[in-house]
Amino acid sequence: MTDTEKKPTTYRTFDEVQSTLSPAEQRFERIRRTTGLFAGPVIGIAMYFACAGLDESAQRLAGVLAWVAVYWVCEAIPIPVTAMLAMALVIALGIAAADDVFGSFGNSTIFVFIGGFILAESMSKHGLDRRFAFGVLSLPGVAASTTRIIVAFGAITAILSGFVSNTATAAMMMPIGAGIVGFMVSAMRRADAQAELNPERLQFSTALMLMVAYSASVGGLLTPVGSPPNLIGRAYLEEELDITIPFFQWMVLAAPLVLVMFLVLCVVLIRLNKPEAKHVEGVEDYIREERSKLGAMGVGGRNTLIAFGVAVTLWVLPGVVGLATGGESATYDWLLEHLNEGAVAIFAASLLFLLPVDWGRRQFTLNWNDAVKIDWGTIILFGSGIVLGGLLSTTGLAETMGTSLSDLLGTTSLVGITILATVIAVIISETTSNTASVVVVAPIAAQLALAADVNPAVPVLAAIFGASFGFMLPVSTPPNAIVYGTGMVPITRMLRSGIVFDVLGIIIIVTGVTLMAGLLGIG
Repeated sequence: MTDTEKKPTTYRTFDEVQSTLSPAEQRFERIRRTTGLFAGPVIGIAMYFACAGLDESAQRLAGVLAWVAVYWVCEAIPIPVTAMLAMALVIALGIAAADDVFGSFGNSTIFVFIGGFILAESMSKHGLDRRFAFGVLSLPGVAASTTRIIVAFGAITAILSGFVSNTATAAMMMPIGAGIVGFMVSAMRRADAQAELNPERLQFSTALMLMVAYSASVGGLLTPVGSPPNLIGRAYLEEELDITIPFFQWMVLAAPLVLVMFLVLCVVLIRLNKPEAKHVEGVEDYIREERSKLGAMGVGGRNTLIAFGVAVTLWVLPGVVGLATGGESATYDWLLEHLNEGAVAIFAASLLFLLPVDWGRRQFTLNWNDAVKIDWGTIILFGSGIVLGGLLSTTGLAETMGTSLSDLLGTTSLVGITILATVIAVIISETTSNTASVVVVAPIAAQLALAADVNPAVPVLAAIFGASFGFMLPVSTPPNAIVYGTGMVPITRMLRSGIVFDVLGIIIIVTGVTLMAGLLGIG
């Protein structure tokens, strides 16, 4: 990426998004953000008084969470800034001590994020994303069919997002997809000069762009580092419920669900947005030409692959050894103790500053000016998520909320609680960040399960997966916003496709998590 290119941002203010919105959408955004700015503190104070029967700390936390939730939903201020405000209020109101709040940023999972983001930055800098994408699209038969192109694009995006953030993956893939759309429109116009073709209204364009957004979110479920809710939820399970899910075990749990979700996604998007043509002449040549422009892989690309390979190998190694030995060996215990995932992440990231691309000029794979471009906002949001999730448990607020929901709905079975947790997580993630969704829902799901004396890991895992299922609106996830900004995705088609996939996703999550957690003995 050159200095002149504008890197997609995760948390955008109104002035940054208004150029991509219609006048009606601009009015809605202005009203939404302005209303939320003033409604947040008012609703927070009202919630404080409404919870007068709770312990003082839980009552104050309820007020803070209500305020923060309004700001997250309305995006009155940038979402990471709201997270910082939440931490400041928690300390100022005496809900938790400053050392406890800020100590959460010493959590090893924070460094998994930092290391992962730095690796992703190096992949982007050295063009590994484009090389991988055009390599898959060049496989025999892929470019011969518009449907295969859409499916292949989704597969590439899903695999990448398992190890790179959803937002970064969507940002990598969107320009490549837009280039293919542009070429196909030109080819179709050459074939039929009288045809009125608008790339922003083609069903192929919509299907391809939605595939980029949705498969980024689906693929992010594959590994703990694939999406912020994964790491936050897994940290909650470990710290509050003493349930540890190693990296490899997570992948074994998630892989079947991701595969089923992806296959369902392909069917839904292609059926609802059927491409106008089954084949367009010249696409294979276009992809071959774009791939040839990349040339041979440079030293920086090879170094990045080495660092990435080291990270994945060391992340997976303890789980593989545990699977082979049944978790009962000195080697497995040693690996768990010494190969902390945060330490592995920052070790692999550090290799990028040690592996040279030009030793004579002392140039290395990555420099610090590259590293500072990572998504620090998500890291701040993640740290605050650990704080708020822990406080929901320690103050008893999550238990109160869970008990109230249980009494109201009469839900006491494992399946019923899992369905409830998943549905709530999906609904919340449609209107606010998926990180905020899992922060709120995971503790409630755990307390519901504990009150009913069932395995809490199942509904918490379902809530984690459900938090990544925000597919209906541009504001639901950053990948949605990125592809919506291209103008190729009409809001009506996003709503229609998103609703269908949300419903099917809830069924897959509830069934898959319950089954896989039982088979793996999690909880």
